[in-house]
Amino acid sequence: MRKVYGTQRLIEYLHSVDYPMTEEEVNNLLLRKVIPHLSPINNIIIFNLDHIDWWIKENPKTT
Repeated sequence: MRKVYGTQRLIEYLHSVDYPMTEEEVNNLLLRKVIPHLSPINNIIIFNLDHIDWWIKENPKTT
């Protein structure tokens, strides 16, 4: 499983795959529980990059 810890690392990954998002956008998606993530302990967020890749395909950005 490819994974990253924290929103900053997720934002870096999203930029690397040409799906740029701001920290505010990511936090909004987390609050609404729209983006796949795990939070096993308070203040720790883990993103499975395979799930993020799937999510990107299901939610293309409109330009």
